Amino acid sequence: MARGHLRVSLVLVLLLVLAWLSASSVQRLYYLFRLPFVWTESSAQATISQHHDNFDLTFSSFPANYSTEDAGLHPVIPAKLHHIHLGPNAPPSEWMTARADCLKHHDSWEFFLWNDTNAPQFVEKNYPHLYDMWENYPFMVQRIDALRYMALEKYGGAVLDFDLACKRSLEPLRQFDFVAPAAHPTGFSIGMMLASPNNTFVRSLIESLSMFNHIWPLLPYVTVMFSTGCHYASTVYTLQTNRSSIRILSGPSDNPNLHMLNGFVDTPLFRHLGSSSWHTKDARLILLLKDAQPKLIFIAVVITFGVLALLLWCARFTRHRFSTRDVESNLKNPSFKPLFKYT
Repeated sequence: MARGHLRVSLVLVLLLVLAWLSASSVQRLYYLFRLPFVWTESSAQATISQHHDNFDLTFSSFPANYSTEDAGLHPVIPAKLHHIHLGPNAPPSEWMTARADCLKHHDSWEFFLWNDTNAPQFVEKNYPHLYDMWENYPFMVQRIDALRYMALEKYGGAVLDFDLACKRSLEPLRQFDFVAPAAHPTGFSIGMMLASPNNTFVRSLIESLSMFNHIWPLLPYVTVMFSTGCHYASTVYTLQTNRSSIRILSGPSDNPNLHMLNGFVDTPLFRHLGSSSWHTKDARLILLLKDAQPKLIFIAVVITFGVLALLLWCARFTRHRFSTRDVESNLKNPSFKPLFKYT
């Protein structure tokens, strides 16, 4: 009987906490936590394959001088290459070497280097309604992530992390409207993205920034991932009503992680230096959960919220109990004189 009352109390307390949250907060939490459960189904038709797209995922059949136009395909994505570096410190020498490799493999493309000088001007001019939010992001990487989407939406092309050293040209991918590599275990990486100008999905990524702009106390990694990072972008992808033009670069069935950009890896396109320069201490805890089953993660989240709700309820109950006890004690004290006397 006691256990039954405890369960009912926990459920009621959890419901009270959810009711206390704003409707937008509940909706945001729902969208973010549903990603592991819906990703496989929602991305099934978006994954590039040999069968569906007649595309060699290993890139071995594409010559070094391959041209989308010469192959008789109309290039949807313009030949523009974006790199972003914000902050007072100069990029490490190995990053500059990696970028030089990418410029070498794309010598006919137009190059963009976004920095502290031109980036604020670009955002203020083209996205004035988001400028204050962009300027006040607590973490620099959030500004970088948001700028990726803005630069792609305005100019199109490819945006690359500084720690990606190109091994060949991205030219074969210009036939698609939007491309990003698959991540593990769910979602896609924003370390490499290619898109056409004024892309509807990229525009949706920009328009959704305000809704997901939320600080998770003591969890900087979660704050970044859920507000501007890969988890955010993948969540917005699952909310699209039309995903037919969005493509995910994965791998063949025997090697689905072929293009995953995680750690020090070599893919057909890149040598990834695996910097992860923005990762903080809480990232280690989150990354430990990446291979956990979604159901277990969901149960853990529910338990965590339940415990927090119970602690909050206990704290309020204890405070109220002691406050009531103090009043009763004062009333029994002959020397106590109330300020007001009701008749």
